[in-house]
Amino acid sequence: MRRQCDGEAHYFRFADDFLACFRYKADAEQFYRQLKERLEEFGLELAEEKTHCIEFGCFARQDAQARGHKPSGFPFLGFTHYCGKTKKGYFKVKRRTSRKKFGQSLHNFSDWARMARRVLRKGEMIRQARIRVMGNLNYYAITDNTDLCSTYLYRATQILFKWLNRKSQRKGYNWAQFNQVLDLLDWPVVRVRKDLNPFRREEAC
Repeated sequence: MRRQCDGEAHYFRFADDFLACFRYKADAEQFYRQLKERLEEFGLELAEEKTHCIEFGCFARQDAQARGHKPSGFPFLGFTHYCGKTKKGYFKVKRRTSRKKFGQSLHNFSDWARMARRVLRKGEMIRQARIRVMGNLNYYAITDNTDLCSTYLYRATQILFKWLNRKSQRKGYNWAQFNQVLDLLDWPVVRVRKDLNPFRREEAC
């Protein structure tokens, strides 16, 4: 791919999702055309609704701001990648949980809690809920995404509180008692699990 480009190019793939980055728009458009043609040779089609060619990066941010717009972002592997900047004002790619994945995670957790209250004791239900919440945070708690992770943790905790009390209203928890139990069972806290700052390349642009 790089040999056919006039500028810098990078390709990232995970399972059937991929991301191709180009310095020049002409290279991106050429890749897009050739990809469609290559797939057609095998009787395949590109998923147009999931395939987009956008401007992204420090120059894209400058151009968008000059037009009075926000620079475009894109979803990839459960994150929305968007143009941000460091405290010193340098360009930086930032990431936050995509809106779709955020809502889906809470919906799935609520469905699980509703079913689990029928078959699990309270202590075991909280332990299994902890594993599920930890799994979410281990993936999404990266640099620049702690605010959304805190929101996820708070809402998941509320969901668990709701369904535990519906399990047995006569022996339900109040909020203070519930939080004491969570502390005893080492309920997760939000902290950065993956610090992406060491891998950034700051460019004064």
